[in-house]
Amino acid sequence: MLLANLLIAVAAYLLGSIPTGYLLVRIFRHQDIRSIGSGNIGATNVLRSGGKGLALVTFFIDMLKGCAAVYFGRIAAVTLIAHGIPIESIRNFEALAALCAVLGNMFPPWLRFRGGKGVSTGFGVFLVAAPLAALAAITVFFLTILITRYVSLGSVLGAASFPVFAWLLVRIQGGGDRPPFFIAVQFIVAGLIVAKHSPNIRRLLTGKESRFGAPKRKTGTA
Repeated sequence: MLLANLLIAVAAYLLGSIPTGYLLVRIFRHQDIRSIGSGNIGATNVLRSGGKGLALVTFFIDMLKGCAAVYFGRIAAVTLIAHGIPIESIRNFEALAALCAVLGNMFPPWLRFRGGKGVSTGFGVFLVAAPLAALAAITVFFLTILITRYVSLGSVLGAASFPVFAWLLVRIQGGGDRPPFFIAVQFIVAGLIVAKHSPNIRRLLTGKESRFGAPKRKTGTA
């Protein structure tokens, strides 16, 4: 069982660590995204670099990395059960894969552990593990951007709202397989995403954060 958990953790981490934005900008624009705008490799900074199409592809690939990681965790759990190996919960395997995929996105070894902020990959992992809550959270994300034009604020509020939506939906739908580790990972991932946005939060509080669509600033936001 320990070996299975280790394999899932490593595979999900490596999958999440694929630096999508960095690779796409390097291949198609011959630039290092880390030297542009905020220096972040996520979809928002790719968009700020002028690559609208590349930003969209970055978002979807990063999201799909998260989806694939959780599916891998689920398949691994089902395979163990099929071979007569008892496991506590399939959800725990999904949660482990989800957490490691997001950590891989945030801290990729290929870029000296300086990666994205986990928003797209975080959405992807929970789109599989808790789809209704994930859709509700991304609605908060888009509505916040629409109203305020702050991508960072949308990311923070969307991430923070996810475990709340997950809890409310469990209360409404009733029970289900929600082991403690699965619930804990929901809060951990949301907390990691918020923590990754701490520089943005400081700029929001001081009124120095750039709005989406505003003239580019040298220090960027995302």
